[in-house]
This record gives sequence, structure tokens and C-alpha cells, in this order.
Amino acid sequence: MTHPIHPVLLCGGSGTRLWPLSRKSYPKQFVRLVGEESLFQASARRLSGEGFAPPAIVTGSDFRFIVLEQLAGVEIAPGDVLIEPEAKNTAAAICAAALTLEARAPGSVMLVAPSDHVIPDAERFREAVRAATPAALDGDLVTFGIRPDRPETGYGWLKLSQEPDAEFSAAPQPLKAFVEKPDRATAEALLADGMHLWNAGIFLFTTTAILEAFARHAPDTLAATRAAVEGAERDLGFTRLAPAPWSDLEDISIDYAVMERSENLAVVPYAGRWSDLGDWHAVWREGDADPAGVVTTGQATAIGCTNTLLHATSEAQEIVGIGLENIVAVAMPDAVLIAHKDQAQDVKTAVAALKSRDVPQAETLPRDFRPWGWYESLVVGQRFQVKRIHVHPGAALSLQSHHHRAEHWIVVAGTAQVTVNDETKLVTENQSVYIPLGAVHRMENPGKVPLTLIEVQTGSYLGEDDIIRYDDVYARGQGAKG
Repeated sequence: MTHPIHPVLLCGGSGTRLWPLSRKSYPKQFVRLVGEESLFQASARRLSGEGFAPPAIVTGSDFRFIVLEQLAGVEIAPGDVLIEPEAKNTAAAICAAALTLEARAPGSVMLVAPSDHVIPDAERFREAVRAATPAALDGDLVTFGIRPDRPETGYGWLKLSQEPDAEFSAAPQPLKAFVEKPDRATAEALLADGMHLWNAGIFLFTTTAILEAFARHAPDTLAATRAAVEGAERDLGFTRLAPAPWSDLEDISIDYAVMERSENLAVVPYAGRWSDLGDWHAVWREGDADPAGVVTTGQATAIGCTNTLLHATSEAQEIVGIGLENIVAVAMPDAVLIAHKDQAQDVKTAVAALKSRDVPQAETLPRDFRPWGWYESLVVGQRFQVKRIHVHPGAALSLQSHHHRAEHWIVVAGTAQVTVNDETKLVTENQSVYIPLGAVHRMENPGKVPLTLIEVQTGSYLGEDDIIRYDDVYARGQGAKG
């Protein structure tokens, strides 16, 4: 590519249709659902290499360190990491990325993609991007359409201006129209006529073209986003968009705000495998099924089952299905989902019901990820809690104290450097240290291997918001996560 492609990965969303594996605290893009990498890591790798600039990421504050950690895991350095004060859908996110890139490299070509899609043939997709680049440089707003293989009602569709050639080559052509998510009968007609593709929600355009489209069709979005970008603050390696103008933005998708109103639209047909992995039925489709159509993951056993997904996440937990047909069963230590595959889209309804009852499993995982590592609660009782804590090599928790609890740390792997008030010492495997209530303390991992310890908390209140930070290398401020 003579013109470098600047990828923009959209990394928000709660992924409620893949509950209980995907939750608000750790949505599906960060989970290993297909293969050895998370969907986010696979997306970043797919949009990297020769001809691609470092990816820009648009995400929320709670995910900023997860993004950096997962990119480091695949040895990809990010470009801009933009932090949204709150989720405002794709129009605002894309506009912010375009304004930021335009200020640094005017007229650049940007490729906008969700970070939670599955596209197994990365090189074939990159070829489609290369084929689309001339149209983008000519000022078109290019979208990518997926060759459909079923009358899908969960996707929007794209109407072509001409029928694809026999090879279904990735040649740009004018886009005739967007089609809303259809009912079953309409979807069957769209599939049969050969003139419609699924809308993948992936776009290629120059910063010039997309900002002109915002100026023409969504000037209020452009103005508020520009104010949020101009008022942004640097925070470590992140760019925090200004919250006041951002709060005024309309919650609207790029399709509704700009694309459906524009005339300079082009579409590139793509015949390779693709999935938005939008529900458990889609996960079943992408799985390695046996002759009976059974897909198993983890500690799962199927007996006499057909067209069924059994997904286990814990080595200490077995899931067994007997005589199941068209069933999805997902087992996690704190929640179990059992659903008919045809009703996989209704999982979000179940999540809403759990939220209405203030059930913590609706949005939070047993394992809580932090910039220094993670922890998980093993036992919770009256006035006590037992946690397992994992600290990455070289990482450090904040210097902190608690009003309502004391803590006892037992190191089971690695070495901890522990500060309690004015004393700092090394604590190695099978050693422990006591943190009295109110003591100012910090834990660090000075070693080259992960640190694992068991924490026993005792006190009248054990909530994560009982924390006062005095110093924090991650600049999180106060509160449970900062």
C-alpha cells in the first residue's frame, strides 16, 4: 500500500448476548472465544503489518489498561488510545478518531472496525482493504459487505447496484441502499435475489471525506466531538476526551448519522468467513463441531446430543449434557446459562432481568481485572472475605489504606515487596504479613515471574470502595477502580 492504512478499533460495548462469559466488567472482545487469542487481539493482529499504521483504539476508562495489556500480549504498540467519558455509539467514536488523526496526519486513510468480529482469513481481508483503498482515496465512504449464507434477521443488509461477478471479487461498486434488519420473509427474499450483502459495520475512508460527511449530515455531532477532542487531557499514555461536550452528543450509530444520508457510498463484497459472534448460536457455528453438530469447550462431555454447544470455563467444574438437541449450555463458577439455540438473542433479556434484581452476576465476573493484574473472591462471609490476587511482574498496587478492614497476605508463588507504614520488606513463598486496619500499605512484584497470594480480609465493611489512594502509578484517582 502506497498510502498507509490507519486502523481504528472500536472497543466499547457490553456484549450482553454472550452472557455469562461476556459481562459489562469484561466484555466479549477481551475473551478467548475462538482460538488462542481474544477477539480484540485477533482484530489488532489482522489490521497490522506491512502497510498498516499502529492502531488507534476508542474505548472506555475501565478498559484502558486491559487494552494495553492485550496489545502487549501480541506485541503490537498502539497509536492513539481515546477514552470516551461515556458510551455514545459509533458516530461519536468514529468522529473523535477522525478528528484526532486529521490533526496529526491530514487526509489519512482510516479503516474503522469493531474489535469483536471473527475473520479467520486475515490476508484475504487485507486484500479486500487494498482493493477498496483507491475508492477511499477518491473520496468514497467505503463499507464492506459479507456474502450471506442464510436469511439472517440479526444483521442489517446492503443493497448492491450490480450483481457480484462469478468469483465474488473484492471490487468496489456504488452502494445502492442500506436495509434495516429484516423479518424472516424479507431476509429470505434478500438472500434469494443475489443483490444483497450483510452489513459488517467495517468502513474505509479518508479523514477528509468522513469529516466533510459529518459537517454536511451531522454538524451537531461534529461540533460537540470537536470540542471534546480540543478539550481532551493526556493521562499517562491515554487521551481522555472532555466529558462536558461529550455528554451533549446524541447516542447514534454512524449508519444513521452519516452513511445512510450520503451519496458517495461504495461497497466491497467480501466472500471470506466472517462473524460478529453476536450470540451463542454464532459461537456454535464457529466451533469445531463433531458429526452430530456438537461443539464442546473445556471440561465438557456430550452424550447423545445433537446440534448443541457445551461451554465450560473452569478446570474444576464439569458440564455434562445428555440427550440435548439445539441447546446452548454455558457453565461458569458463578453462573450457568441454558437456552435453546433459536432463542440465543434473548440472553440480553435475561441479563436485564438479573440487573432489575441487582444480581451482581449480571454485570461483573468473579475475576476483577486491574492494571496490575487481577483478583477473584474465593469465599465471602459475615465480616470476612478470602481472595486470590495475581500481580504481574514489575507491577504495583497503589499506596493505600482502609477505614473498615484489616488484611492478611500469604504469598504462595513469587516474591512480594510489601510496605506497611514506614517499613518495607520482601515476603517470599509461604511467608505472610499482617496489614492492620488504617495502616498505609502497598504491594509490589519486583520479580520476573507473576506473584500470587491469598488475601484474608476481616472487618465491618469489605466493599472495594473502602480505599484511600495516596500514590498510584496508574493515576486512577479515588474510588473502587479510579
